Amino acid sequence: MTRPMILGLTGSIGMGKSTVADMFRHAGVPVFDADAEVHKLQGPGGELLPAIEAAFPGTTGPDGVKRAELGAQVFGDDAALARLEAIVHPAVAARRQDFLIEHGGAPMVVFDIPLLFEKGGWEQVDAVIVVSAPTTVQRERVLARPGMTPEKFAQILARQVPDAEKRARADHVIDTGTTLAETEIQVRRLVARLLG
Repeated sequence: MTRPMILGLTGSIGMGKSTVADMFRHAGVPVFDADAEVHKLQGPGGELLPAIEAAFPGTTGPDGVKRAELGAQVFGDDAALARLEAIVHPAVAARRQDFLIEHGGAPMVVFDIPLLFEKGGWEQVDAVIVVSAPTTVQRERVLARPGMTPEKFAQILARQVPDAEKRARADHVIDTGTTLAETEIQVRRLVARLLG
């Protein structure tokens, strides 16, 4: 049975991964967005709410997971984070499998997975694409986000594989430290090359 070529798309915070994922969509490549699936699973009526509430009382409500409350219970607590991931990751993996079945006839699909190297999964894709920009650009983008502080940014970076290491382990690197038009050209060229 043939299956699509699976590309793993990843990159550190603020590198422009979501923008590049949209560019793959515009180029006609189906994209599985792991973060979006987590939001659905944890949103209003989400199937993970009962399990999350049981493990972390007081962290869910009619609108889904109360991010601030859940964050307060798991941030900086590796055991609590592991408990949460044990609830979330298998559900996301099942959704990813459904996506693959749904797009089985496509020549190529993209798995948009922020923590591809950190949490594993790179061994399940045919090629890894890392989205990267200069650290000054990254810092500027991240600190412009609402509620972001230099301390929070430092904590997030500390949990991520360094950008230089990601680039070294990548099969392909998309440079987003340039214009959107230039980034889109890189994406389209890569798609054409991989499908050619």
